[in-house]
Amino acid sequence: MTRSMCNTLLGRKLGMTQVWSEDDRLIPVTVIQAGPCVVTQIKTAEKEGYEAIQIGFDPVTKKNGTNKPMAGHFGKSGVDPTKVLREVKVASGTDYELGQTITVEQFAEVGKVDVTGISKGKGFAGVIKRHNFSGGPGGHGAHFHRAPGSVGQCATPSRVFKGLRLPGHMGVDRVTVKNLTVIKVDGEQNLLLVKGAVPGGKGALVSVRTA
Repeated sequence: MTRSMCNTLLGRKLGMTQVWSEDDRLIPVTVIQAGPCVVTQIKTAEKEGYEAIQIGFDPVTKKNGTNKPMAGHFGKSGVDPTKVLREVKVASGTDYELGQTITVEQFAEVGKVDVTGISKGKGFAGVIKRHNFSGGPGGHGAHFHRAPGSVGQCATPSRVFKGLRLPGHMGVDRVTVKNLTVIKVDGEQNLLLVKGAVPGGKGALVSVRTA
C-alpha cells in the first residue's frame, strides 16, 4: 500500500525559546510537540461521499478513560483510545490504513506551515485593548478617556448596527497563523520548532498543516 503524506498533524504548544541561525542571528521559535498521530478512521467517496481520514492524538493513559461509544469506535478501528480526534481531508483515503502512525518527520522537507489554535482568554476588555482604539485626551479637563464614543444612529434607522466594535469578551478564539518558517524537526522527540509565536498558552492543543 502506498503511504501518502498527511498534510496535518496535531500537537501541543510547549513554549517559546530562541535558537542561533547559521549566520549568527537569534531566532525566536515556538516548540511544538507534534504527534505522533494515529489513523483511527478512513472515509471514502464511495461510502461517505468524500475522502478524509480521522487522526487521534494524545493516548488515554487512565484505565476506563473513555466512554462506551468511543471505546467501541476505537475498538472497531483496532487502535488505542486517544484524547483528541480530528478529521483531515486527503486526496484518497485508500492511501492510508487503520492504525498507521503519522509523525513529525513528514515536515522535514516542508519550509512553511500554518498553525491553528485557541487564543488565550483575556476576559472582559474595553475597546482600547480589544480593538486598538486610540481613546480620548488624557488631560484633567477631558471627559472622554477610554470610552468607545457614540454608537447609535439618529431617528433613521434609530438603532445600533450589528457588528459594531464594542467592549466584550476577548480571546478564546480560533486563530490561524500562516506561513511560519520551520526551523527544526526533531523526529526522536517529536518536536517541531517554528519561527515566531503561535496561538494559545503552554500545553494548548494546536493543529499544524503545510502552508
